[in-house]
Amino acid sequence: MITHSHRELELLSVLRRLGGSARNADLAKALDVSEETVRRAVKALSKSGAVARVHGGAYLVGAQGDPSFFRRIAQHEDEKRKIAVAVAEHVEDGMCLFLDVGTTTAFVAEELRGYARLTIATNSIGVAQALVNHNGNSVHLLGGEMQQDERGTFGSLTEAQARGFAYDLALLSADGLSSSHGFLYVNASEAQLGTVVGQCSDKVLIALDHFKFEKRAPYRGLTLDEVDFLVTDVPPTGDLSHRIASAGVEIDIASRDLNEAQND
Repeated sequence: MITHSHRELELLSVLRRLGGSARNADLAKALDVSEETVRRAVKALSKSGAVARVHGGAYLVGAQGDPSFFRRIAQHEDEKRKIAVAVAEHVEDGMCLFLDVGTTTAFVAEELRGYARLTIATNSIGVAQALVNHNGNSVHLLGGEMQQDERGTFGSLTEAQARGFAYDLALLSADGLSSSHGFLYVNASEAQLGTVVGQCSDKVLIALDHFKFEKRAPYRGLTLDEVDFLVTDVPPTGDLSHRIASAGVEIDIASRDLNEAQND
């Protein structure tokens, strides 16, 4: 039988109260302890299988605490971190940005915490939590129907509110990139929202790792001709490379060492 410490039991209780998942910073605030204390407790709980650790937080292992978002964010974590650093270099203080619910975008949000006076519209709970109350940022969480697996809002209300902003840069993700169909999504609502946001943005940047090259998904989003920047970790090849070049998309390969970037 596994025996948990008092602190670990408290953390489990807070996770349940917060819906099964939370950032370390939110757990620390709720428990009135340091983030380092939270990290130690999460590490111990993860060894027992009670929780799973993800970038900047944890979630309960089980039917309701184990949504697909958290399983996906733990996949290819190093590549996503590297891409996030490169994406942040396209951002300047004072910009108006849109960030979607993608797992790579969650890493991007963490990289943007050092920027100031950003106006951020997002349909992602995690992005809003990461950026609110930092450096004079104005964060707008769009309304709409909540989808648990994506930790975000979608639908006609979300799209209508998204149209109310004039974005300097839209930071989007995708589930696949096809040389013949462009950016593809598992979720039809996510594909539609990305298209709406793209129409309201001066520039569109899509961040995705190379594992999604030529990966199929049922719903079409933006075409390559509608995107300005592609940030990824490995150069595309073959037909995909030719199609990206012919569309005039600028490719940014996130090849810098993470420790080097953090020391800049």
